[in-house]
Amino acid sequence: MPSNKKIKIVLIIILFLVIGFYYLKIKNFSVDFNRDIFWGVTFSSKFSKELNSDWQKNFETVLNDLRPKKVRVVAYWDEIGAAENNFNFSDLDWQINELQSRGTETILVVGMKVPRWPECHLPDWAKSLAVEERENKLQEYIGKTVERYKDYDIIKAWQIENEPFLPFGVCPERGKNFVPNEISLVKKNDPERPIIITDGGEFGLWYKAVRYGDIFGTTMYRRVYNNFFGYIDYHLPPHFFILKEKIIRFLLGDYNKKFIVIELATEPWLDKRLGEASINEQFKFFDLEFFPLKFSSFIFTNRASDMSFRRAKYSLTAFFASSDR
Repeated sequence: MPSNKKIKIVLIIILFLVIGFYYLKIKNFSVDFNRDIFWGVTFSSKFSKELNSDWQKNFETVLNDLRPKKVRVVAYWDEIGAAENNFNFSDLDWQINELQSRGTETILVVGMKVPRWPECHLPDWAKSLAVEERENKLQEYIGKTVERYKDYDIIKAWQIENEPFLPFGVCPERGKNFVPNEISLVKKNDPERPIIITDGGEFGLWYKAVRYGDIFGTTMYRRVYNNFFGYIDYHLPPHFFILKEKIIRFLLGDYNKKFIVIELATEPWLDKRLGEASINEQFKFFDLEFFPLKFSSFIFTNRASDMSFRRAKYSLTAFFASSDR
C-alpha cells in the first residue's frame, strides 16, 4: 500500500501534468455528453438560523421553488446532543418528514466534522472530554441517529464526517481510526445503505476517502479567500479532476467505485462570516455573471453547464435574499 508521502508526491505531480494535458487538449479525457446529471442542494438548518431567518420557511422555499431531486441535510451533534445524555431530534425530524412527504432522495450527514464553519460541531460539554471518551459519546449520537432514520426510504446514503482527512477547520484531536470505526458502527445498524466519504477537490489527497467509502464525494470551489493571499481563483480545468480520479483508481485498483460531486460552491467565500456581509458585498465577489463565466471550466459538458447555470442562478438569488433578512 502506498505511503501518504508517496501519494502526496504523486498528487503534486498531477498539477503539473494536467496543465500540459489541458493545453495539448488530450482527447481521451472526453466524457459522455448524453449522460444523466442530477442536481441537488445541501441545506443547513444551523446556518439558516445564523442568518437570522426562518429556517423552516427557507427549507420549504428551497423544496417548493427549486424542486431538487436530491437533498443533503445534516445531523448536527451540538444541536441534537446539546445536553449530555439527552437527544433532541425535533429539528431534524421536521426536515426528514418534509423530504419524506415529497419523496426527495436524501443524503444524511452524521459525525463531528460536518458542513459549515467551524467544520467541527460538538456540544460544549464534550469539548473538555478526553479524546477516547469524546469519540465514544460521538458514536453514541451517531448510532441513535442512524437507528432513528434508517426506516425512511428516502435516505439513500449516509455521509460519515465531511472531508475527514482534510486538515481544515476548528477541530479537536480525533481518535485513532475514527473513520473506519464510525463506518463499522453505521454498517452494523444499517448494513444495506452505502457510506459516502468526502474529500477536498483541490487539495484533498482522496486516497483514504476513496478507500474507505462505498461512494466518494469531492468538493469543487472556484473562488476562495485566504488570510495570506486574499481572494484566489482556482484556474483548474476539468482535466485536473479527471486525471486525479484516474490516478487514485489506479493506486487502489478500484475502477468501479462511484465518484460524485458532493459540494459545488455557489456562494461567496468572504473575509468575514456571510451573515455579516451586505448583499452588495456578496455580489461584488460572487455575482450572477461570475458563475457561468468562471464555473464553465469546472463543468464537463455544455448541456450540463446550461442546466447548472439556470438552477444555480436562481438558487443564488434566493440565497442572497434570505441572507439579508
